[in-house]
Amino acid sequence: CDPASPWQRGSNENTNGLLRQYFPKGTVLSIHNPERLDEVACKLNKRPRKTLNWSRPVDILSQTFALTA
Repeated sequence: CDPASPWQRGSNENTNGLLRQYFPKGTVLSIHNPERLDEVACKLNKRPRKTLNWSRPVDILSQTFALTA
């Protein structure tokens, strides 16, 4: 992707938007404890995504691990 070209990074930009629901732009993440960051990560990973055919990232990861085990 080219610098300053957010349209080339759709998934990244979408994830940034989801994170903004919990941490406004400009938030210093280091002021949050690891438990809070893990809580938000867990919520986002349990949220269905259109790009995953409405599956949840946590389920896709579990399926991938099951295939490699």
